[in-house]
Amino acid sequence: MSERNPEDPPDVQIDMSDTTPTREQSVSPRPEAFDPLLPPPPPPPPPPVAEDHPTIGAPVNPIVPVSSRIAATPPPKKRSGLAYIATGVAAAVVGSLLTVGVLGTTGAFNTDQSAPPTTTTPSTVLNQPATDTAISGSPAFVDPAAVAKTVLPSVVTVNVFAGEPSSALEDRIPTGSGSGVVSSTDGYIITNHHVIAGASSYTVTFEDGRTYEAELIGSDALTDLAVLQISAEGLTPIRFGTTDNLAIGDPAIAVGNPLGQQGGSSITVGIISAFDRRVDFADGTTLFNMIQTDAAINSGSSGGALVDASGNLIGITSAIGVSNAGPEGIGYAIPVDLVHRITSEIIETGDVEHPIIGVEIATYYDEAADGATKPDGAVIETIEPTGSAAGDAGMEVGDVVVGVGDTEISSQSDLINAVRLYRVGDVATFTVVRDGETLHFDVTMRKRPPELQG
Repeated sequence: MSERNPEDPPDVQIDMSDTTPTREQSVSPRPEAFDPLLPPPPPPPPPPVAEDHPTIGAPVNPIVPVSSRIAATPPPKKRSGLAYIATGVAAAVVGSLLTVGVLGTTGAFNTDQSAPPTTTTPSTVLNQPATDTAISGSPAFVDPAAVAKTVLPSVVTVNVFAGEPSSALEDRIPTGSGSGVVSSTDGYIITNHHVIAGASSYTVTFEDGRTYEAELIGSDALTDLAVLQISAEGLTPIRFGTTDNLAIGDPAIAVGNPLGQQGGSSITVGIISAFDRRVDFADGTTLFNMIQTDAAINSGSSGGALVDASGNLIGITSAIGVSNAGPEGIGYAIPVDLVHRITSEIIETGDVEHPIIGVEIATYYDEAADGATKPDGAVIETIEPTGSAAGDAGMEVGDVVVGVGDTEISSQSDLINAVRLYRVGDVATFTVVRDGETLHFDVTMRKRPPELQG
């Protein structure tokens, strides 16, 4: 994940695409914390390489107290018959129960560089080819065996190495491992940015034991996504699904290689627990609009697939929740719509340009007759004096954004998520309410400044 200077001012409100949106509800401080899931150091002395397995039971470090990251929500203020709440920009949204962490196994993505690398070996199992037979039954039920047969050929183990390769492929000792998903017959493989960050070379191992050298096409720290490419034939790309028709309680199957174990990827079955989760990390990075699942995922599953009951990709697994007592059975995946948007641009250009509209926003709340409040848009609090795409389009301070294109906006995070799905140069129609009147503005997305990238 990207490193951020905690002294830098928050930039989310002006670019709509990054790290610290305001919190919509207050949370009582608790002693637990948010933190990258850094795999614990292996127990001394290390076992022989052939039998080395990373552990996940040790405490997670460093710990940042949640109370230092949570700002209280001020009471609603009346404005033209409505109420809005501008919450603290450093608020931790996932809750005070969890430490949140990425899922790479030990090595290249462990920020504690003093810890010795944990080694893994290429995984080999009997081949289980995918079939053309459709997975039958109601989407409310899942046949794990059918999903496994369909998806396992499309999920790989990603091993990463430091320094220049100095030995034969089969003799190299990786400094870390994660998972990846085959996205096309051209050999493109999607994984997490934090899996490949800091590494100099990469290999990809399929469930039948085939191992290939991989080239890094590009990565994006902001969304924690990366694309590798291998030269191979007969690949089985995963089927891309959508989150549009999913509901809380629908089946969710996680496919990846926990702990980088021999034998390749495994599957675990659960449900979709929630949508639109925000996941904050101790280094200041934030992932938005995440899918929460109780399907078991562990270190090494980063970059793996979260699929629906038909085996269609609905997310890339990236983080888990951990309390002081240990893992809490809460996993997070980057939704497939954002995965497709970001990785498509990486494949096309090798990089990602993120859009900016040049405003600061907060969630806008409607005040009901009984005194209750409910989120009802995103209010513009300030507009950048120069270079604001929203300002140049005619939007003003006090406007409440209630729609972007066909997407309804009911909160600050809704607006952030909607804008991030556009590319620089795209034109989006913003629907706003100004003094009770509904207006429409065509906004051309501008490029996020380099100093805000990553």
